[in-house]
Amino acid sequence: MLRPFLLAAAIAACVSAPLLPATVHAQPTAAKSARNAASTELYRLFDDEWERSMRENPEEASYRGDKRYNDRWTDMTMAAIQSRMDGDRKALERLRAIDRKALSASDQLNYDVMAWDLEKSVERQKYREYLRPVSQRGGIQNAEGIAEVLPFATVKDYRDWLARMQALPVAIEQTQALMREGVAAGNTPPRVLMERVVGQIQAQIVDDPTKSPFYKPFSKFADTVPVAERAALQGEAKQVIADKIVPAYRQFATFFSNDYLPRTRTSIAAVGLPDGKAYYDFVAGYFTTTDLTADQIHRIGLKEVARIRADMEKIKAEVGFKGTLAEFFQHLRTDPKFFYQSPQELFTAYEAISKRIDPQLVKAFKTIPRLPYGVRPIPDNIAPDTTTAYYQPGAVDGTRAGFYYVNLYKPEVRPKWEMMALSLHEAVPGHHFQFARGMELPDVPMFRRVGYFVAYGEGWGLYAERLGYDMGLYDDPYDRMGQLAYDMWRAVRLVVDTGMHSKGWSRDKAIEFFMDNSPKTRQDVVNEIDRYISWPGQALAYKIGQLKISELREKASKQLGDRFDLREFNDAVLETGSVPLKTLEAHIDAWIAGKQRG
Repeated sequence: MLRPFLLAAAIAACVSAPLLPATVHAQPTAAKSARNAASTELYRLFDDEWERSMRENPEEASYRGDKRYNDRWTDMTMAAIQSRMDGDRKALERLRAIDRKALSASDQLNYDVMAWDLEKSVERQKYREYLRPVSQRGGIQNAEGIAEVLPFATVKDYRDWLARMQALPVAIEQTQALMREGVAAGNTPPRVLMERVVGQIQAQIVDDPTKSPFYKPFSKFADTVPVAERAALQGEAKQVIADKIVPAYRQFATFFSNDYLPRTRTSIAAVGLPDGKAYYDFVAGYFTTTDLTADQIHRIGLKEVARIRADMEKIKAEVGFKGTLAEFFQHLRTDPKFFYQSPQELFTAYEAISKRIDPQLVKAFKTIPRLPYGVRPIPDNIAPDTTTAYYQPGAVDGTRAGFYYVNLYKPEVRPKWEMMALSLHEAVPGHHFQFARGMELPDVPMFRRVGYFVAYGEGWGLYAERLGYDMGLYDDPYDRMGQLAYDMWRAVRLVVDTGMHSKGWSRDKAIEFFMDNSPKTRQDVVNEIDRYISWPGQALAYKIGQLKISELREKASKQLGDRFDLREFNDAVLETGSVPLKTLEAHIDAWIAGKQRG
């Protein structure tokens, strides 16, 4: 999955794209000269919308490597939110005014992708999700997380960060205003999740400014920052933290605990929100990019759970375990041989697995992306409340690599057998390939290069876990059990997400169903269930996307026979960039037809 506080921005990036160096953004001169009036207007819209996205979403610009807005936060006043929503509607009107039939086939694809996303953006406005600006997985309470993608190579980089720090109290006030409006509208998160946030806010209230997460960039300077400037920068940072940031968080903590938390809802289901049933139907369709109903998705999940359980029984027999599958799960969760003893040992093992995967990639791909990736630990202040790992894309101009973040909190609950499948999903050939290949696509507008449709992106990540068999990486039966555990994890999601949000399941029932069908530890299971509660529908996309890609692979193999090349198929899936599943299917059908024609 994507980094938690980047996901929403990444999804929104499908709408528009940045004014970055011409070498990154522009199409070749020949392509420009071939444009007619319709395509000229289309690309003008692409440029305008990308520029608007960067201007209105400074954090998104920072993640994309656009430094122009590094001194500010997104304006979260109601007037600014309304302006952004109006901008989406106007962009959709501009797009619809363009004659699609006059466009080339490639530009019709660009048109269709933007149309899908703008239509969904406008449709979701009525659900007022912005009234729930804080979750246990991210929000203003850990705003400092963005510093990890900032360059901090010049004095101006530090001045920009100081300006953001100075502006934080205003951002907190704006967040509180939205939360108050959410209470008035009955649009609040579940209390069981918000109870986790109390500790996250408290972590920002420090007596020593150097212990603040916001101070971290000042603890070590790059050689490019003049020595004569460093003490002054550190002094200003300490003063801002002591005089502005800590008092603002202290006031926020009081508001949160006394005013907000008692007024959050006791229900966990999306149907408990205003117009909740329609909202859940919408997000299920949005994240899966399909027309599947909650009942259909629930049935698909139950079928997949049964299939994977049967495969798990085979692994249990292969390793000679005498006992039930539930007892085998408990063995996998508790036997000390499956765990590292320290965070450093765990991190070293993750790095070693990544190095083991890299040389095997040529067995499954002809095209290897140029952008490198690295492995980093998830920051300590968010690790207890977040998932096992996530991926952070690189900068679009190539100045920052992609990073695979791994959770080192409580290594005694992070089993060795899950590490191969997890690395294949989050790093290579999973999210890193998907994002890096997208950024390197030629002759497409920027919003397509950085776009993120969850069913495509996470479906690819889950499909990538199974590519470990094609690359000869699952020689250990326990690693194969890990792959099945991760496949089961995503199948269970279909059942418990729809169960909680549309079928009246309790949180405890969802946790127990997960535990009954997966060897994942209870720590992970509880965090996962709480994630599904806080983010209705998102978790449905993984398995639905994987099933579609696997179905297309089977179709291509059957129709092409001896002419089927797995490496070419995988390249073909990635060469569209992130798109809705129906668009991917049309592309692969055309690719198969082209191969059949020779």
